[in-house]
Amino acid sequence: MRLILLGCLALIAAWQPPVAAQQRKVDLKEWAVEWGGRTRDPAVAPDGKIWFVGQEGNYIAHFDPKTEQFKRFEIEEGTNPHSINVDANGIVWYTGNRNGRIGRLDPSGGGLKIIMTGEAKDPHTHVFDGKGNIWFTSQGSNRIGRLNMKTEKVDLITPNETPSNPYGIVLDPKGNPWVMLLRTNTVARIDPNTLAVTKFKQANEASRGRRLAITPDGMVWYVDEGRGYIGRINPDTTETKEWPVPGGPKGNPYAMTKDDQGRLWFSETGAVKQLVMFDPKTEKFTTYPVSGNIRHMHFHAPTKAMWFGTDANKIGRIITTTAG
Repeated sequence: MRLILLGCLALIAAWQPPVAAQQRKVDLKEWAVEWGGRTRDPAVAPDGKIWFVGQEGNYIAHFDPKTEQFKRFEIEEGTNPHSINVDANGIVWYTGNRNGRIGRLDPSGGGLKIIMTGEAKDPHTHVFDGKGNIWFTSQGSNRIGRLNMKTEKVDLITPNETPSNPYGIVLDPKGNPWVMLLRTNTVARIDPNTLAVTKFKQANEASRGRRLAITPDGMVWYVDEGRGYIGRINPDTTETKEWPVPGGPKGNPYAMTKDDQGRLWFSETGAVKQLVMFDPKTEKFTTYPVSGNIRHMHFHAPTKAMWFGTDANKIGRIITTTAG
């Protein structure tokens, strides 16, 4: 009996909860932003600085991971910037969500330039296509736009006959923009040559989601905020599949991106604020607590770092190679 008891005690001492161990080891850190103002949508510049917006605070700023110092840049009043990106030349581009414009800032001293976006009165999320264009969504205006960064010409597309709230936008490996139509259960693909729109249905008529990601195999992944699922669309067959998120029906999955290992990352903004990793190969989830709601994320492949902002007015990052 004594030998059995000692053996059991040895097993108990050796066992460790696997998820808890992963959360202790993962390299995740957050930094408080003194100006507040709903910090969100970070992007990594060529020099390694992390640019982000203070949407409610009406500013843009950068964070230097080496010195852990912040620097703020003032912009035109009433802009309430929503997203930000930095091009290969270090020029910063941001969307004016409240005043119908895209801003161009040369942080080296070249000044600020404004490009109006016409009927797209509330530019939202934007991406570079690598061909000299910015593609962007305009949620309340029911528009998807393309800005030629050199000529400043803006082309606008209406993706749906009724208001559809175009939200998240990404490019597939062929350079086609894909857009989540939040007010519908569809995802739109844009042909960049003809501007034609092709729509794909999500897994459920009640599906409603904000953001998406496309993995190297061409699969389109999305978060279903309304029902608490993540879903996948096969563009070749239109076949769909979905998985309930760890937070359940009230998990409110919101932001989404992917890393360079083909894993999906998304945020849950329900009662529990957490970052979630989903591995399509194993169909397993791993969760990591964060300080507040995450609305958008940026993965930087050279450093294996995924950056995010939270509604708790913090900028954070997780080194994805430490997660699993």
